[in-house]
Amino acid sequence: MYPIREQLQAELQAIREAGTFKEERVIVTPQAADIAVSGGQEVINFCANNYLGLADDERLVTAAKATLDRYKLGMASVRFICGTLDIHKELERRLSEFHRKEDTILYAAAFDANGGLFEPILHAEDAIVSDALNHASIIDGVRLCKAKRFRYAHDDMDDLRTQLQAARDAGCRRILITTDGVFSMDGDIAKLDRICDLAEEFEAMVHVDECHATGFFGPGGRGASAAKGALDRVDIITSTLGKAMGGAMGGFTTGPAEIIAMLRQKSRPYLFSNTLAPVIVGAALKTLDVLDEDPSLLKTLEDNTAHFREQMTAAGFDIRPGTHPIVPIMLGDAALASNMADRMLEEGIYVIGFSYPVVPKGQARIRVQISAAHSRAHLDKAIAAFVRVGRDLGVIEG
Repeated sequence: MYPIREQLQAELQAIREAGTFKEERVIVTPQAADIAVSGGQEVINFCANNYLGLADDERLVTAAKATLDRYKLGMASVRFICGTLDIHKELERRLSEFHRKEDTILYAAAFDANGGLFEPILHAEDAIVSDALNHASIIDGVRLCKAKRFRYAHDDMDDLRTQLQAARDAGCRRILITTDGVFSMDGDIAKLDRICDLAEEFEAMVHVDECHATGFFGPGGRGASAAKGALDRVDIITSTLGKAMGGAMGGFTTGPAEIIAMLRQKSRPYLFSNTLAPVIVGAALKTLDVLDEDPSLLKTLEDNTAHFREQMTAAGFDIRPGTHPIVPIMLGDAALASNMADRMLEEGIYVIGFSYPVVPKGQARIRVQISAAHSRAHLDKAIAAFVRVGRDLGVIEG
């Protein structure tokens, strides 16, 4: 294979020596608050996107089994050939209603929704203005598009104004501002009300990735857009069924009918990927029912998040302030983050250290994710373990 194997071995060794090599821990139970890893150790999971605890919810499992019995495994096709079921159209309708948009298009993954958004609707005479910390799927989607690219400093409205003016001065026809609603590594909430104000001033459109908000954040779980009072002002939303909405997979884009129609005609991940499996659609439909029937899940998650944030701050940890269930424990050093995650696993707490290139250099952290499935006992056990390990490693005083 020529010299590539030796070259890659050297690169991989350098990653290991930097303390940033990613090992995959193997889980041998369903996704839940309490899980077991290979070897049999039982741990509490604090690093899943299972915000509402629905990944093992029997209501969803029952709905998924019924869908499997009726529609079987999959469509063996893309949507426009023979891959569209009545339940695909029903889910698209329900998601449109949930987000108060005109139409919705389903994708096999949320990464595909972002990857397939920009190129069909923006061209060389257009512009994309993107937050500097946007998710990799937005970055990759923008790269596939011929539109001019402008980037503004993270959540900096003055710089956003500067970039919008630059796009207008360049004579761009269509301008699209694109941002995460909640930034996955920080739990930051985008200033979507102010972004929409600027969009109106410069006659731009707004796209928001709501993957870390749909179903559980903002009024009714309608996302950061709703939390900022901007749901009806945001033009395009992309999001996922693979986090709070059951934890399986699948993504979607919702927005104006004409944009969704153009995506059905030209969005390559939609045109050339298999249809979203019926069993996932059935579970997603049930998730929307649960959100209507059981608002207590959102309240439990809110209370759990507040308790964990308050106690960890009181213990002396450097956490980014906020109200989101993503709680970054800032450590700085990559090797320290990895070591602390390993020590926490020994304490029965499953968390992961994040470092460059997932986060900027010097900003390594452990990202804790709170779930409605966590009990107060789960939270307090994790807090006590963080305190013990944090003192041992010199992260906090004690």
